[in-house]
Amino acid sequence: KFAMVAPDVQIDDGKGTILISSEEGETEANNHRKLSDFGIRNGTRLQADDFLQDYTLLINVLHSEDLEKDVEFEVVGDTPERIGPKPSEPTAKNISNGSDDGAQPSTSTGNQQ
Repeated sequence: KFAMVAPDVQIDDGKGTILISSEEGETEANNHRKLSDFGIRNGTRLQADDFLQDYTLLINVLHSEDLEKDVEFEVVGDTPERIGPKPSEPTAKNISNGSDDGAQPSTSTGNQQ
């Protein structure tokens, strides 16, 4: 739902309980567990972080009895305008010796007389 490539998800409770890790095999034991097994209830906050995209979300878990049949969850709220890597910074102009007058360094190799 959030277009994350390599997410890390932890409970935002100060303990750092990791639910999903981008490190292969680190949290495989969690795959068959329910959120309630981790003490996640109505009002719990999760932090989802995708280092590869420099993308972090805070997720508020809210319980609802009003979902349609066979719908397990619903994402509600503000979504980022753009998902994915941030555009690269503009390249800095190469300035030598603090001068920006366009002068180029000498390339002569012979003896000058």
